[in-house]
Parts: sequence; structure tokens; C-alpha cells
Amino acid sequence: MTLRGRLWRAAVCLTALLLVSCASQAPATQAPAPTTPNQTTGTQESAGIMSSFSTTDLEGNPVDESLLAQYDLTMVNVWTTYCGYCLKEMPDLGELAAEYEPKGVRILGLVTDVFNSDGSISESQMEATRQIVAQTKADYPHIIPSQELYGILASVSAVPTTFFVDSQGRQVGSAYAGAQDKDGWIDAIERTLLEVKE
Repeated sequence: MTLRGRLWRAAVCLTALLLVSCASQAPATQAPAPTTPNQTTGTQESAGIMSSFSTTDLEGNPVDESLLAQYDLTMVNVWTTYCGYCLKEMPDLGELAAEYEPKGVRILGLVTDVFNSDGSISESQMEATRQIVAQTKADYPHIIPSQELYGILASVSAVPTTFFVDSQGRQVGSAYAGAQDKDGWIDAIERTLLEVKE
């Protein structure tokens, strides 16, 4: 099977799973950490879940793990365009992105439902995604899945799911399944920022 075929099949499976999950989702709870097959857990020297990847942002610009390098902590929010919980928290995430960037914290969106049935990127879905980002004022980088990021998506059972990584792409703390309000995310960011600076 071609790479496009594998990406399409993974995207379809993930989207089907997330369609069910988002509809019945409760507020955020801590969830097991996303893992990738090559990750060795428990050591600081191990490769992180986002240590090496290449993909594009919503404008088609290439991005890679260097997106993380200038920040002590990056909050990665996995979302879809059809998830009401995702869209509801995005204005708060936009405010937090502006407030925390000077403190060394970046927010990064990972939108998962942007593919056609043949595995190619859907331009109409990308345009809808860009409109949602503009309407919700979620003014922080958003990227689309690539092969290197499918290990993360395979472990996501609901949207939104949010996790934190350090400047080298290693996960810090647990993932959060579900949405939170601004105060909830402030608490999570502050606790995780302390953990990454220890």
C-alpha cells in the first residue's frame, strides 16, 4: 500500500473514532501519554514524540521539529473541525497563546480532518479550517498530520486531546482528554512549566 493510502486509511479510522468520541465527551481528564513506536519511556535521553517530524501548516508552509526549539514548553492541542468542544475552547487558547509566548510557552494546533478519501489534502477542508481559526481567534500555529505524527494520533481516543512537549519534542506530564476553560488551562500550563524547568 502506498504512503498516501496508509495516511488516508489512518485518517479515516481516526476520524470515525473521533466522531463518536467528541459527541459524548466530558470535561478534560488526565489520560495516558501519547507514545510512538520508537519512544523509550522513562529516560531523558530518549527520542520524544515530536523530536523529528516534517509537515505543513494551514498555509502549506513546511514546518518541522524546529517549531518547538525556541520554547521551554509547547502545548499541542489535537482537534477537528466538527468538534464543538474543540471550537469552544479555541478562543481561550488564542488568548493564552498571546499571554504565554513571552514566558516561553507556545500553543500548537494539530487538526486531523483535512484529507480526501484518496489521502490527499482537501483544499475545501483546509479553507474551512482556516476560517474556523480566524473566527475563533485561535491565532497560533496549526499543523496537519504527517506520517511521523501518526503515532500520536493513534493514541488519541477523543478530541480535543492536549499534551505538552519540551523544546526537544519530549512529552512532559500526561495528556488531557477533553476541553477545559481558560483557568483550567492556566493551571495545567503553570504546573507543567514548573515540571519542565526542574
